[in-house]
Amino acid sequence: MPFLDITAIPVPTASKAAYLEHSRQCTPLFKEFGAISVTETWGEDVPDGEVTDFRRAVALKDGETVAVGWITWPDRATRDKAWEALMQDGRMMAMDMPFDGKRMILGGFEIALEG
Repeated sequence: MPFLDITAIPVPTASKAAYLEHSRQCTPLFKEFGAISVTETWGEDVPDGEVTDFRRAVALKDGETVAVGWITWPDRATRDKAWEALMQDGRMMAMDMPFDGKRMILGGFEIALEG
């Protein structure tokens, strides 16, 4: 069953191009280790919530935009093996992150329903 890694990341708005380039560099590595696809989105309509929202979740600062992305893996076992290898891969380790990784939210999700 497909498995998703989903992230919500605060990215400096002025660094959108650098963020997308970072993803373009990472995507072939993810696919090399088994990912089916990588999707990146850029917040355009991210409203304030009454209790919580994307902005508060990533402690968004002025001049930043919330980016949400996901990697689709064929299954969790492939994903787990890939991340273990990726964290040791020199190409991945050499990349600079154009965002504050400490405020990134991430998680792995099993698809429960798809229509």
